[in-house]
Amino acid sequence: MKTILSRITINPNVCKGKPCIRDMRFTVVQLLELLASGMSFTEILDDYPYLEKEDIEACLLYASKIADTKNIIAISA
Repeated sequence: MKTILSRITINPNVCKGKPCIRDMRFTVVQLLELLASGMSFTEILDDYPYLEKEDIEACLLYASKIADTKNIIAISA
């Protein structure tokens, strides 16, 4: 698990310190939005050939770790 999470990087010089994939200018949020829009792993990998399947898995794991909190705050859409 730690190995896959190492694909998520936070660098103040890349995307203003937002969590990114392997120090590329491709944020975790961008990838999660693609998944939320209904794109499949295959479609994402076809559209962004510099990404790897493990990058998508890392983003999902990272998001699950962030969502696993004791304080729940309601958000409006």
